[in-house]
Amino acid sequence: MWISLRRILLAFSFIFITLFITGCNTSHTTNVVNTVSDLHINQTSLLESEDLLIIAHRGASAYAPEHTLVSYKLAKELGADYIEIDLQMTKDGHLVAMHDDTVDRTTNSEGKVSNFTLAELKKLDAGSWFNEELPEYANPDFENLKVPTLREIFEEFGHDVNYYIETKNPDQYTNMESALLSLLDEFGLLDETVEPGKVLIQSFSEKSLRTIHEMEPSLSLVQLQTQKEAKKATKKTFKKISEYAVAVGPNYKAIDEDYVKKATDAGLHVHPFTVDDPQEIEQLENWGVAGVFTNYTDIYEKLAKVRF
Repeated sequence: MWISLRRILLAFSFIFITLFITGCNTSHTTNVVNTVSDLHINQTSLLESEDLLIIAHRGASAYAPEHTLVSYKLAKELGADYIEIDLQMTKDGHLVAMHDDTVDRTTNSEGKVSNFTLAELKKLDAGSWFNEELPEYANPDFENLKVPTLREIFEEFGHDVNYYIETKNPDQYTNMESALLSLLDEFGLLDETVEPGKVLIQSFSEKSLRTIHEMEPSLSLVQLQTQKEAKKATKKTFKKISEYAVAVGPNYKAIDEDYVKKATDAGLHVHPFTVDDPQEIEQLENWGVAGVFTNYTDIYEKLAKVRF
């Protein structure tokens, strides 16, 4: 049956959204996390899952400010298979979670991330913009949220979640890859006992991925593709990517069933981004994609409403 037991369970996740939005203070969040922690079932290798993998795009970013601990916690509550973390680097060399290379869009300041020290970045409000742009999900507790470091994310979640990490703009930063690997090693995420697929590293930069592959061959890598790159992809493209990566991450609007077949024939998983329409997700799964990035981590609940 198309909707598995896991998906039926996830269909009730909207209850937790209501609870979360009406009060996301620390004690409440802790209680909700404890309540739903049993929903997430770790597999020997998530990449081989029979179910479509749900990758929480910047956390549960439809319901909470992207790339904040609150957003990641909600994604975990809603049963995401992975939380996605985009990395930028501060002036003093700290890896932080932020999609853009400037702070303009998601904080109350302006400028490139690389021009801020961590101490300066921590003074910024990384949550109020969400309340202004999405008043239907606004929450006073989102005000003055802070930009988290990758270290803080690992300290918060440890081995309890699966990580889908992107090296953003790696050419702008010095030693981003080695800094990332150092933190992964420090938190035991490179240990031989860690199940395959617990940490995925993605990038649009082939150079960055090949650097990581040379430094730590055990890590599973994902080659991201722009619309233009995905549309031009051939069997030769996928064969080359398979030399260092286990998956491709194309813009979903640029692919079709033939793209998916060519990629999977080359031994690659396909994880398109960013898909928020449940019917489009159903079509992609029928084509054979293995996972999707979505802002709506409770996408199966939405799909169930459409189907039934």
